[in-house]
Amino acid sequence: MEFIESVFREIIGFLGITNIMEIVKEGNYGILKTYDGIVALILPIIPLLMLLEFILGLVYKKPHTKVYKVNFLIYLFNRFLGRFIAIAMVAFCIGLFQDHAIIKTNRTWYWFIYGYIVWEFGHFLYHYWGHKVRLFWCLHSTHHVPENMNLSVVYAHFFLEAPYADAIRTTVCILLGVRPEFLVIIMFIDGTYGAFIHVGENLIKDARFGFLNKIMLTPSHHRVHHARNPLYMDTNFCNLLNIWDRVFGTYQEEDREIEVEYGITREVNSGNFIDVYFGEFIALFKDMYNAPGLKNKLLYAIMPPGWDHNGNHKTAKVVRENYFSAMEKPDVGLKKAEVLD
Repeated sequence: MEFIESVFREIIGFLGITNIMEIVKEGNYGILKTYDGIVALILPIIPLLMLLEFILGLVYKKPHTKVYKVNFLIYLFNRFLGRFIAIAMVAFCIGLFQDHAIIKTNRTWYWFIYGYIVWEFGHFLYHYWGHKVRLFWCLHSTHHVPENMNLSVVYAHFFLEAPYADAIRTTVCILLGVRPEFLVIIMFIDGTYGAFIHVGENLIKDARFGFLNKIMLTPSHHRVHHARNPLYMDTNFCNLLNIWDRVFGTYQEEDREIEVEYGITREVNSGNFIDVYFGEFIALFKDMYNAPGLKNKLLYAIMPPGWDHNGNHKTAKVVRENYFSAMEKPDVGLKKAEVLD
């Protein structure tokens, strides 16, 4: 009986309906007007959309069950290992850096907007380094392995990625004066929208969202980010506001003539939990072990994925440069895109 109750708690916890069930049980509907009540209403949206997406996949005969299965195993594994680590890291960074903020702000709407822009900058830094430093890529690659985009990809993360990400984002925000109470609200908004942009084609076919595609980051942009096509590699690192991608030249819209190919360039058994979760670490350790000299071993850890000590680099930058060079040949149209060095 205790086991069944434990499983039931995990299910309602996964669905995000724990708080709303408590509100209904107590009949305290007035709390729905508060921040906690709003959070209770919003939390179930992504899990319920994921279930709808999976059901539509069955209807369309595109269920991608392999992706859902492995991502669910990752969710369970991470629940066991890292439930409170990220929260502790946020609290630690706030306590450590709040007295050293270089800008003082107050509780006004324009400082909240400022805070969101700063948060996006912190998110850009974490995300960019997650693609450009191989050790960080080992943490982040689990999220990019799935060969199909759907809402279950939201749960595909290495358990140490959230603490690493929140350490960077929180530190940037606190040092630049973002108030902790604003930071909590921003993290909730950004986390919810950041989950939504993983919505798959079974639920939303064309995710450009019309004119919004020009002024914010849409699921279409994030589908591009998860692609391994040369045109799309290492672009669109932002989450809601694409301002920093435009500033640093990593912005890329989806080309209607180029189908998105999801996944990573390394050959992966995407139905194998070990390969999905630890595969990049195993590949890194092999490269470091075989590399001559301590310097080369260390460089494999800090240089971009695809760096080679013999100079035969296959980094995203090299792949994209080769792609655009090929496009510049006679009778081939050149598609311009700026890439952050």
